[in-house]
This record gives sequence, C-alpha cells and structure tokens, in this order.
Amino acid sequence: MSFSPCPPDALAGNCIQQQRDRWEMKRSRAARELVQSEQRYCQQLELVTTYFVEILKAKGTLRQDIRESIFSSIKAIHSVNQPLLVHLENGYIGRGFDQFCPQLHHYNVFVDNIYDAQKVLWTQLKKNKAFRRFKKLQEGRPEFNNRKLEDLLQLPIERIDQYKRLLQEMTANTNPDNPEFQQLSRAVAAVEELHQRIQNNTRRHENHLQLCRVQKLLKGRKTKVLAAGRWYIREGWLKVVPSKGADAKPKMFFLFSDMLLQAKRCGALHPTHSDKFAGQHAYPLRECAVEKVFGHTKGKGGLLSLTFPKAKLLLMSSNQEDFNDWYQSLSSAVRKLQPKSTVVLQREDLNQETRNLPSSSNASRKRNMINTNMVNDQPGELAQGPAIEWDSSAPKRMKQSTAEHSSEASTSSCVIL
Repeated sequence: MSFSPCPPDALAGNCIQQQRDRWEMKRSRAARELVQSEQRYCQQLELVTTYFVEILKAKGTLRQDIRESIFSSIKAIHSVNQPLLVHLENGYIGRGFDQFCPQLHHYNVFVDNIYDAQKVLWTQLKKNKAFRRFKKLQEGRPEFNNRKLEDLLQLPIERIDQYKRLLQEMTANTNPDNPEFQQLSRAVAAVEELHQRIQNNTRRHENHLQLCRVQKLLKGRKTKVLAAGRWYIREGWLKVVPSKGADAKPKMFFLFSDMLLQAKRCGALHPTHSDKFAGQHAYPLRECAVEKVFGHTKGKGGLLSLTFPKAKLLLMSSNQEDFNDWYQSLSSAVRKLQPKSTVVLQREDLNQETRNLPSSSNASRKRNMINTNMVNDQPGELAQGPAIEWDSSAPKRMKQSTAEHSSEASTSSCVIL
C-alpha cells in the first residue's frame, strides 16, 4: 500500500483557510466582548443618571451649577450610547459606530471637565453635610456593588480605552473587502483621537500638580513657578563648584522646560520654613550651552558645565546614573527651546568637515554660510529681524536691530531671587 501525500496547492489552500478561520474567531470574540461590555456600561450609566443626577435634581441638594460641574455631560453620554447598544446587539457594529462617533463631542466635554469635577466633588463632600449623607446612602445600594461615586465618574474614561482596544482587534481581523472594514477604521481613528486627548489632559494635570508642589516647597512669593506652558522635568541635589578654589556646596535644583531654578534649604531651626527652600537663581535655558567637563566614562559621577549669556555654572554629581540623567534632561530641554532648523556640530565634527574641504574653498564656504543664514527662512536671530534696506537710512536700522538684540540677550540672563 503506497502513501500519497496531498498536493502542494491543497496544503496551501488549507493553510489559508485555517488563517481565515483564526481571524474570524478573533473577530467574533472581540465583537462578543464589545456587546457584553456595552450592556454592562449602559446599565451602570443608567444607575448613575437615575440614582444620582435625577434624584439630586429633584431633591435640590446641590445647586444646578455644582451638579453640572460634578456630572458634566454623563447624561448626554448615556443618551448617545443607547442607540449604539441597539446596533451592537443586532450585529451592526460598523453602522453603529458610524452613527456614534459624530456624538463623541459629549465625551470631549466630559474628559476636559473630569479634574474640575473631582475638585468640586471633594469640596462638596467637605462642606455639604446633606450631600455627604446622600452619597453614602446611594453608594450602599446593591446595584452599585460597593462602588464609590468617584469610581463611577471614571466609567466614560475607562470605556474609551476599551473601545480603542476592541475596535483595533476587530479591524485587524476584518477582511479589507468587508463592507464594515472602512467603518471600523473610521471608528478606530476617532476613538484614538479621543484617547490621545485623555492622555494629554492627564499629563497636563500631573504637570500642574508638580508645579504646585514645587511652589509650596519654596518660601515666600518672590519665586514664581506656576507659568503657562511650563513643564516640570526633574529635581535633585547637585554640588556647585565655584570658579575660585572654594569648596563645592550642595544646592537643590529644579529643572523645568524653560528654566533651571537653584535653591537652598532653609535653616533647620526656622520656626515655619524648616522643610522649605529659598530660591537663589533662576537660569533661563533658551541660550544655555550644556557640556560634559568629565564623566564620559563609567566612573563615579561627573562635572557639567552650563554656560549662559552672563553666567556660568559648574555642577558636580558623584552618582553616575544621576549625572547622566541630569545631562540628558538638560540637553533635551535646551534642544527643544532652540530653533528646529539650527544644526549644532560638535567641535571634532566641524574640524573634520573643514579638513575634508579643499583649502581654496574655505573662504567661499564661509561666505556661503553667511549668505545662507541671512536668506533662509529660519526662526533664528537674522530671520526674525526686519529686512535690511541698503539706502541712506540703513545704518540707523542696523543700529536699532543691534540694540534690540542686546536687550533680548540681557533679559535672558539669570535672575537672582
């Protein structure tokens, strides 16, 4: 009896069919989880709307503006999710999300207000005894399964993360020829945009908390840390090496996206500020140059040189990991403040480039560099200045531009606090 193997075409056809079956199985599993989780989600939204929003409105325990600040657009979210649930239960997932995604602005309102809602809720729990009793009574209902109101207000945020995961899984396992593929792809893009909005809000909130924490660490009101567009990066102790032969003194440094703040600890015997710091210098990073003096090898720490228009700092750390992190953080912060089109060459790279050029072309190369800087549309000093007109008034305009440049340089020097 002879053995007859299957033809190669048949084996290939079986493998393709098996792969399609696996895709369909993953798609069906994601669709089933999407429907079941949507049912639970809508039930929880209905409970919050009924036992908190509507009853609070009827009882008048909270003013309307306070109630709207806490619950925001959660009632509207419940309304737009009801039709989505009907479509999902009937198997029209793509069509359901096609009609649901244009209503995501209700979620935008909710996620933008979530941190203010938490603050207002905390304030009311502290000041309003009637609301505090009402909240505890409602949370004790068996329908809520011991979940607090603070957790229930996170339901829409958590649901967006679930939408993102399940829709991505369904799209990845849907044939591009399927009519639902385009609908699911549009839904994934809309949900990912909202998910990114949530993450950005979270980062801004955490950054605001860090700025507030640092502000509270500094005594007095002279040093202002809270500023629009400022981001907290890191903090830590570094030794300041003086230019003359004195001993290096440890100082606390706070690094922000636009400033390096040097501070010293208040006296341990101070009656009210023993655990705080006094700001000494604020160094703007826009025109800062960061360089490793030593610490290039795997030794114990290193020395950093920070050069500002009218100041210079030598900072030392005996911890190699901490030293490297400070160098990377400072370099990154300075790089982000500089014009994106500016190319910074290391000294050895510049020397190598100069050696590779013919000697006769060095002069023309320098002229070309000057002309290029004046013509290119760069956000640098020359590009920002007014156009120079070569007429009788040209010297006056050039002098005025130089004076403006000098004033900008003086404002970017360190501030003694």
